[in-house]
Amino acid sequence: MRLILRLPERKEVELPGGRPLRAILEEAGINPETVVAIRNEELLTLEDWVGEGETVEVLSAISGG
Repeated sequence: MRLILRLPERKEVELPGGRPLRAILEEAGINPETVVAIRNEELLTLEDWVGEGETVEVLSAISGG
């Protein structure tokens, strides 16, 4: 699966799919609680499974106050 990171620089990495998003993010060294993930314009939860051949875009979840 392809992971497109925009944190804020754009970077692409290839990782094995067929597992929950949380596991993929942790393998990539990303804290799952600090990002938002999108697949085909659908917001993913950390429990959603990502299959081989899919592309997921990861963005920083920024909040202000």
